Amino acid sequence: MTHPILFLLASLTLVAIPGPNHLYITTRSVGEGRRAGIASAFGVETGTLVHVAAAAAGLSALVAASATAFGALRYAGAAYLVYLAVRALRSGDHDGPVLEPRPLRRVYLDGVLVNLLNPKVILFFLAFLPQFVDERIGAVPAQIVVMGCTTALIGLVSDIAYAVVAGSVGHRLRGSRAFQRRQRYVTGAVYLGLGALTVFAGPGQRR
Repeated sequence: MTHPILFLLASLTLVAIPGPNHLYITTRSVGEGRRAGIASAFGVETGTLVHVAAAAAGLSALVAASATAFGALRYAGAAYLVYLAVRALRSGDHDGPVLEPRPLRRVYLDGVLVNLLNPKVILFFLAFLPQFVDERIGAVPAQIVVMGCTTALIGLVSDIAYAVVAGSVGHRLRGSRAFQRRQRYVTGAVYLGLGALTVFAGPGQRR
């Protein structure tokens, strides 16, 4: 079996496993609707493309090789997720819709930042993609770009599927006043949980 087929199978398997990106997109979709979820999906995968460029340039390897830089990135990501949690907890009131719809541009940028500040994504490109690089068939950076963009495309399809399904579920839930009262607490708890995972979880490859 050729390397490209092995890579595609491995990428499909890894992307299919629910991880922090899917949880973030699902939370957006349930809380703010399908369009917000899809905007989040595009934001997350835009962040993936930035990671691809960094990996091709060797910047990811430099960050991962420095304990100080990697730690700073991890805590910055956790801090941003805590900020999103606080913002969710402070929005709305107990008698009306808890989360006010945000401009899609802001939702998109949140997705970019969440992924950019996710150290697990750097480890994904350092531990996973290099296994399929073959110096005999061409320039290494070009191979990383092709494989990274392929992973981003697969991830985008998966992310949009999560956004559509979660958005449909959220549409029904948002009609419940009980859900409206609890929505910000659920959303805030998810972001706090993602922040904790960013700080305490060991190296992994889940998206």
